[in-house]
Amino acid sequence: MNPRPDEEVIDSPTAWVAEHIRAYVESDGAEGHLYQDWPTLLLTTRGRRSGRLRRTALIYGRDGDRYLLVASNGGAPAHPAWYLNLTAHPEVTIQVGAERLPARARVATPEEKPALWRTMAGMFPLYDEYQAGTDREIPLVILEPAPG
Repeated sequence: MNPRPDEEVIDSPTAWVAEHIRAYVESDGAEGHLYQDWPTLLLTTRGRRSGRLRRTALIYGRDGDRYLLVASNGGAPAHPAWYLNLTAHPEVTIQVGAERLPARARVATPEEKPALWRTMAGMFPLYDEYQAGTDREIPLVILEPAPG
């Protein structure tokens, strides 16, 4: 993703998430990277319909140099907007603590997903409950940092 320097980033409309993002950005990740003891990152996607930059805070895991996200939407029947955005525009930006980097998003393959899911559910067990409570197959997203 190559945002213009003056391009506005729109934070999550959910008040507590917007507050989390604000604290994260203002403190360069010193506040907010750990949220209730879970590691979180800021994900910026390009809106699939609006074309505008959208930012949210999400729990993440690691697999080597890759970052892992679960598109759980709290177990809701619909995918979260950030997931729909990155499937349309896989070039994203993430902030992990003070580090900001471009990445490319992709959905874990059926072969990759079981082991990666165990990693994520091991750190946030509600993911298993969310999956059990919905008919939707909850995607696991892999963020691969862009070279360079």
